[in-house]
Amino acid sequence: MKLYHRLTQALFLRRLNRFVAEVSLDGQTQTVHVKNTGRLGELLLPGAAVWLEESDNPARKTRFDLVCVENRGYVVNIDSQAPNPVFREWADRGGWADGLIGLRGEVFRGDSRFDFAYTRNGSPGYVEVKGVTLFDDSGMAFFPDAPTERGVKHLRGLIEARREGCEAGVCFILQRDNVAGLKPNDRTHPAFGQALREAAAAGVTIRALSCLVTPESCEACREVPVIL
Repeated sequence: MKLYHRLTQALFLRRLNRFVAEVSLDGQTQTVHVKNTGRLGELLLPGAAVWLEESDNPARKTRFDLVCVENRGYVVNIDSQAPNPVFREWADRGGWADGLIGLRGEVFRGDSRFDFAYTRNGSPGYVEVKGVTLFDDSGMAFFPDAPTERGVKHLRGLIEARREGCEAGVCFILQRDNVAGLKPNDRTHPAFGQALREAAAAGVTIRALSCLVTPESCEACREVPVIL
């Protein structure tokens, strides 16, 4: 799936806060918007090659969005808005489940808002999509890279939906290929790992997809094990 059309490469200098960073572009320091509020400490390193998408909104304070980083010979997409369209394209091809109809985004159920809902065999289903950008030297993926109470809340909502007879699942979109598998990042947020294990025990489907990532595109390419 092609995600970007106006890209340019730069060198990362430093992160000013969760939303803004400085890069070197054509020898000049440029302030850019970071499209991910996670820590990204293993990716956004001084001197790292990054890819910027130019905005077509002249009223913006920043001209560019930082969307990809090169790391360990791979391009990693850090755009927090990218996983949902990647999942939708894959699900529309039948990747999530056979016989899925009415896939729609941003659906409320109780006090939770899930990324997707659908109908299958006459029953409703809900899916939460999580983008993954943290990988170790062996190619193992980990989520989250920072504590996420919102993520724990989503898992509790999916457990409740499953107990009430709905289909429910989490799909982790791993933002690079050649990944060995996914593990919950218990060191960073043990409560998320515990909630993920409880969700699996309650019958919530837990799946992870590695992606073929280029600066311009991201496409789900294969399923990898989730190691709980």
